[in-house]
Amino acid sequence: MADFDLHDIPPELLRALLDNPYESQILVDKEGVVRFLSSHSEEMYGKTQAEVVGRHVHDLNPESQLPRVLKSGRAEIGQLLRMRGKERLVARLPLRGLKGEIIGAVGKLMSWHPQKIKKMARQLELLESKLSYYEQELRHLYRSRYTLDRYVGESKKVQDLRRAAAQAATSDLPVLITGETGTGKEILAHAIHQLSSRRDKALVKVNCASIPQELFESELFGYEAGAFTGASRQGKPGKFELAQGGTIFLDEVGELPLAMQVKLLRVIQEREVERVGGTRTLRLDFRVIAATNRELRDMIAAGGFRGDLFYRLNIFPLRTPALGEIPEDIPRLAYHVLVQLRQRQERGPQRIAPEAMELLTAHQWPGNVRELQNVLERAAVMTVGVVIGVDALPDGIIDFALAERCEPYPDGATKPQEMVMIETALIRFRGDKAKAARHIGWTTNVTLKTLQRWRLRFAKEGRGAGRAAREVR
Repeated sequence: MADFDLHDIPPELLRALLDNPYESQILVDKEGVVRFLSSHSEEMYGKTQAEVVGRHVHDLNPESQLPRVLKSGRAEIGQLLRMRGKERLVARLPLRGLKGEIIGAVGKLMSWHPQKIKKMARQLELLESKLSYYEQELRHLYRSRYTLDRYVGESKKVQDLRRAAAQAATSDLPVLITGETGTGKEILAHAIHQLSSRRDKALVKVNCASIPQELFESELFGYEAGAFTGASRQGKPGKFELAQGGTIFLDEVGELPLAMQVKLLRVIQEREVERVGGTRTLRLDFRVIAATNRELRDMIAAGGFRGDLFYRLNIFPLRTPALGEIPEDIPRLAYHVLVQLRQRQERGPQRIAPEAMELLTAHQWPGNVRELQNVLERAAVMTVGVVIGVDALPDGIIDFALAERCEPYPDGATKPQEMVMIETALIRFRGDKAKAARHIGWTTNVTLKTLQRWRLRFAKEGRGAGRAAREVR
């Protein structure tokens, strides 16, 4: 490329650049002698160009800071200059030669109206105050929403888990939460953050399963302007930067590609990130909470997850129990869901009939609490009154109960035919005892307690339905 020659620029263009009305420039050499003064600066300084050029800048303005810039070599931008009873916002920039040496400095006017700048500063201060207020309100709301009390249950497993989570919150050690989908891993992560010393900083969630592999690095570590096609012109901070001083929650960490596992391990160990397309290393302070529904030890054995990353994350392991493991907590969870539904809709059922609760408690819930929520949301829509009955439950819950009740006894003997018949009729007619009785040939009004008492009695003695029916009469 040919050397640049200033003579190639038309003189009138250079003069227009230096003497434009928007910057009102003053140019000094390395000794501080004025070599140029914009005609638009004459009013500000109260002197003409002929009076100023060739004299030291301190003769023009004894308080000029351009000599300081000549000495330090550092730019001063957005400084306030007071001249002739008026304030101006200016920039002072050092000028360097071809070898990098200081050869002069230039002063530029940034704004003729510092009052407007002050007004903008006051508006910015007001906005910052409002932002601070809303952040505090948001933190208050967030803390009330995500507490350990939100992890509902009184079974021993749930109580032990809450105790372990509270202990985990007292340290900055990485936490690994494992458990089936729908067992409340995210609620636990938020609660740990809220109990920790980092509660006033952000908890940044990363869903490792939802980020395309080609965007993973830029999402986690950020990128510089122009790092790749489509990159923002301002660049973008990554999730780890956003979690500075707070917590980063790596949900579904078992879905991380192996290549990203290596980089994640380095970031967690070194507490440093480098943006994509960047050359600067950023030192960060964050706490890591990870969660997964995968069996990471099995994945390590199969080569799908790095052992060193697992042991780095698994310093404080927590496991959320499946709903089928804690059937004693199902009634409490069910009523917790009903309260939430009523708060959202301001109406809806208030109670669950004993027969319906019996079926809910007996169900295995492969979808865990999430499945229970879905079932009760549907049941609330199907219920006209304030009590959710068996008829509001989906067929899957009833079919499961039927299959369970018709299984053989442990000793290999099947349940008496009459018992199966009664249980089947009660479930088929969703707890309607009159319909169940008519279906099996009774014409009397049989109460549920009588049916249950009779069912247990003949189950032990093996008596027939006819004799039992006569006893009912």
